[in-house]
Amino acid sequence: MACHEIAALRLGLMNILGIDDEAEKAHELAELGEAARTPGPLASLTVASDLDGLVKLFSTSLVDLNEKVSRTPAGDPKLPYLRSLVVLTKKVELELRAHVEGLGRMNRELEEMHDLVHELFPAE
Repeated sequence: MACHEIAALRLGLMNILGIDDEAEKAHELAELGEAARTPGPLASLTVASDLDGLVKLFSTSLVDLNEKVSRTPAGDPKLPYLRSLVVLTKKVELELRAHVEGLGRMNRELEEMHDLVHELFPAE
């Protein structure tokens, strides 16, 4: 069992941030294996092109993960790992949302600062 959700998120972030590290991409694609080519939220996440889509696709992948955990029998030796993965990915989801919200706030504050500069220097 691999951390597919994290690998797919990293690939999506690399796209959005313009990170062109072929070794890192190959590493994450190897981690994903067939999931990178199987239609669904993970494959879509790997090619995300904007933050809104990235957040939505990551959240959708977590729904799939939670469903997988709920279908896993109580005695399955993979269950503790899967439950830990749910906790990890939830924390990552919260961090991702916080960063996106922070960027949105920064964008709004830039406009406020821009307006202030024009108030202070109206001829400029």
